[in-house]
Amino acid sequence: MWTLSFISEEDFTKHVKATIEKYGEKLESFDLKRFNKNIVDPIKLIFDKTVYQASWEEIVSNEIFRQRDKSNNNDIGYFHQRIFNYIDKCHVPDNGKEGGWDVIFEKPDGIALPDGSVVHTVYVEMKNKHNTMNSASAGKTFIKMQNQLLNDDDCACFLVEAIAQKSQNIKWETTVDKKKVGHKLIRRVSLDRFYALVTGQEDAFYQMCMVLPSIIQKAVDELEGAIVPHDTVIEELKELAKKQNIDDENLAAAMAVYMLGFGSYNGFT
Repeated sequence: MWTLSFISEEDFTKHVKATIEKYGEKLESFDLKRFNKNIVDPIKLIFDKTVYQASWEEIVSNEIFRQRDKSNNNDIGYFHQRIFNYIDKCHVPDNGKEGGWDVIFEKPDGIALPDGSVVHTVYVEMKNKHNTMNSASAGKTFIKMQNQLLNDDDCACFLVEAIAQKSQNIKWETTVDKKKVGHKLIRRVSLDRFYALVTGQEDAFYQMCMVLPSIIQKAVDELEGAIVPHDTVIEELKELAKKQNIDDENLAAAMAVYMLGFGSYNGFT
C-alpha cells in the first residue's frame, strides 16, 4: 500500500527511473582500456591492497566504483531537485529560465516562515552538501537572492542543503566583500525542513526515505537489461599476469598493475 500522500507511486517510480538513467555512461562496463583511461596509480593500488589486506578483485572493484562515483553527485542532485516537479505548488524551471532558480514554491494563501513572516513565493537554490560552496560562490548566491528580494517584496529565498549540518530553517549569514551579511528572508534550510514546508507534513522527507530503497530496487529490476554492467578488468589483469613469466603469483599480478602506469618506463619494457 502506497504511504506517501504528497507524490503518487507512479510519479515517484518514474522519477527514480529517470535518475537511474541519468547515470548514463557511468553504467557502461569497464574493460582494462577504460579502467586505465586516465592512467591509474599502480603504487597506490599496491599500497592499498597490502595495507588494507584486500584481494586484487576488491581493490580493482573499489577503483572502478571510485571512477564511476566521481560524477554521480550531479545525478543525485537531479533526484533532489526534480522531484519537486511532482509536488503540489512547486515547479522546477528549465535550465537558465525564471532567474535560474532550482525550485520555485508558490502558495496563494501564504507561506509562513519561522520568524512569523508570511510570503507567497519561495525561490530555491539547492546544494547537495553544506560544504560544497566556497566563499566566492556563497557571496554570489547571496547577492542573487538579494536582487530577487529587491524585485519582489513578497518572497523569500532559500539555500536548501540536502546534506546539512543539522535540521534547520535559519537566517543565512555569510560574507560578501569581507562583510558579514544576512537577511531574515534569505534562509538556510535543510532538505527535511523544506519538504515539511511544501508538503505540510513534518516527516515527509523521512517518509520518502523509507520507501526509496524498495522503489530503487523495483526500478533497477525493471531496467536490469539496460543498466547492469559486466566489468572485465580483473579478468584482463589476470591474463596479463600470466604473461609476465614470474613464478610469484602476487608479484606477477603486481607487475600487471605496474604495466598500466609504467609500461614505457625503463626496466618495465
